[in-house]
Amino acid sequence: MANARQERILTLIHEHDITTQEQLKDLLEADGFSVTQATISRDIRQLQLRKEPSPSGGQRYCKPTVGNRQQLMTQSVKKIDYAINTVVILCHVGTAQAVCAALDALALPMVIGTIAGDDTIFAMTRSEQNAKELTAYLQSHIWGAT
Repeated sequence: MANARQERILTLIHEHDITTQEQLKDLLEADGFSVTQATISRDIRQLQLRKEPSPSGGQRYCKPTVGNRQQLMTQSVKKIDYAINTVVILCHVGTAQAVCAALDALALPMVIGTIAGDDTIFAMTRSEQNAKELTAYLQSHIWGAT
């Protein structure tokens, strides 16, 4: 059921300027899907949806592409550093979860797992060397320099 629902979500955000979870919930229910706000939130996170400016004004949900993942990271990340095997990524307030989803989507082999707050991400690696490599990789891909 989740796959069909998530496929429908992708179709709906492509066909409509969906600006709220409530609007998405209403459209899904009109299509016969019984969903809760928690389900919508989980789907948005799993699909890595983000908001972008809508042609009609405001913000709408969209599926990230490689280009807008890069833009998201470039605009949101303020500082990257590491201690032992943990990389700390400091972001502008309210952007860490979206950046973390973009980082997770990269599926980098040196990353064991991530956790995001409002403005901070912790990425755990297997070793200090992996943390150093991840820090250099992210810095070069976000700012173009190590």
